[in-house]
Amino acid sequence: MSAATGPIAERPEEPERPEEAGKPEEAGKPEEAGKPEEAGKPAKPARTKARKGTGEPEERFDAAGRKVLLVCVAGGFTTLLDQSVLNTSIPALRETLHAGPADLQWIVAGYSLAFGLALIPGGRLGDVKGRKWFFVTGLAVFTLVSLVSATATEPWVLIAARLLQGAGAGLVNSQMIGTLQDVFDGQLRARALGMYAVTGGLAFTLGPPIGGAVLALAGPEDGWRLTFLLNVPFGLATVALAARHLPKPRPSARHADVDVLGLLLVGALTLALMLPFVRPPGWAGWLAFAAAALLLLGALARWQRRYARTGGHPLIHPALTRSAPYALGTATAMAQFGSSLAASLVLTMFLQDGLGLSPMGAALVALPSAVAMGVASALAWRVVQRYGRRTVTAGLVGSALTMLLSGLLAHWASAAVLPWLLAFLQLLAGASAGLMGSTNQAYVLRHAPAEAAGVSGAILQMAQRIAAAVAISALSGVYLRETATGGGHRSAYLTASVVCAAVAGLAVLASVLAGRATAREQREGEPVAVSRGRTPVR
Repeated sequence: MSAATGPIAERPEEPERPEEAGKPEEAGKPEEAGKPEEAGKPAKPARTKARKGTGEPEERFDAAGRKVLLVCVAGGFTTLLDQSVLNTSIPALRETLHAGPADLQWIVAGYSLAFGLALIPGGRLGDVKGRKWFFVTGLAVFTLVSLVSATATEPWVLIAARLLQGAGAGLVNSQMIGTLQDVFDGQLRARALGMYAVTGGLAFTLGPPIGGAVLALAGPEDGWRLTFLLNVPFGLATVALAARHLPKPRPSARHADVDVLGLLLVGALTLALMLPFVRPPGWAGWLAFAAAALLLLGALARWQRRYARTGGHPLIHPALTRSAPYALGTATAMAQFGSSLAASLVLTMFLQDGLGLSPMGAALVALPSAVAMGVASALAWRVVQRYGRRTVTAGLVGSALTMLLSGLLAHWASAAVLPWLLAFLQLLAGASAGLMGSTNQAYVLRHAPAEAAGVSGAILQMAQRIAAAVAISALSGVYLRETATGGGHRSAYLTASVVCAAVAGLAVLASVLAGRATAREQREGEPVAVSRGRTPVR
């Protein structure tokens, strides 16, 4: 391992665990928000102990800090679980609502689209007005609209409800990240943000088993409605806890403009990428959408530069695109997140529609992924300590291979053994995701330029959610349309799996290039963005 790619193992001090390095110290808040008395931070913990292998004291969360962390983790788990738990219910709600392929694509992709677009304006509003009541409002909207989703009788009602749920979830999560940064410092901040990152990963992997159990107990027609109703008690409880335990609203910025035009351009660009898969046009239509996407991308780039020159805060800070490790790491996260969500959705549909498994049977096939991801996430820091950035690339390679092998086995293996083989591959997929998930996030955000550290985390999350919206639309469209036009479920799943593996392969390539860009910066002596009080992560 070269010094350029893996100095983590060569430093005498103990490196940070990846799950403890979720965000840079400054991410998500302006400089003036750093003082505890200005951010509503609880009293520092009274008890410390030496960190293993070092003489440094290890801080512990005090009672007030634990309550804030509980609220944020609960809100994050509820909103992030919502999308993955729905996957198991797709065949049931399709039959109940008589939803077509385009309706299903909007139902599953609209949530990610609205979620991503709400993150940055939500964060800016929290900077100006304080975070507490935006957190409460976003979660209340998410919870109440869950009732609308559960009682929908027409596909368009559920689509509209999912868009509103996504916007509420984006508002909640933007306040959550800012609150954790406002309330905690140093080790405690790293640990809190790491818990948030791991919570998101577990919510994603636990969704299908939970959804399958609900459908098994309540039956298909009532089960998918109950998966939405599950949000209500948890959401209301979290709202009550947030109103009581989150710090009082204390604005951390006097002026926080929102780049409305930039947001509209990003939304239009995402739609230009999604719509061809929702309603496939002819060749002329594909060319028209491609041309529109290129024009919107160029307009966005020009507007961001212009808006920054006028002293505004552009949606995508130009400095972020100039940092090769940050830009390539973000591309890695986008390709991985989009391909993983799409692969999970298509697998769930194939298990029920193609193999005829019950929702609970499909959930049991997905369960090993959740278990493996939890274990791998806990152990990832030890692997990173030895192998450095290569851990991310290895995890991505494992993810791409499991997607490809799943499709190949589904095409040729017998129905009797296929669920067992797919369950084993899900075990490997979960381990791969656990190794690279929070690790890649840590590397990406450590290379955010100092002048853009405040928005780097929000941009990363927004990029992942938009990538998920496009990937889910595209891959579910590939599967649904091939089966609807007379193609077999096995061949449709193979096609979708190959595409998912190809997208994951792009993530591998981006990860390799990110490592090389980091090594090049080291050789040229360029400074690395390092958060206050942390050791560099190369």
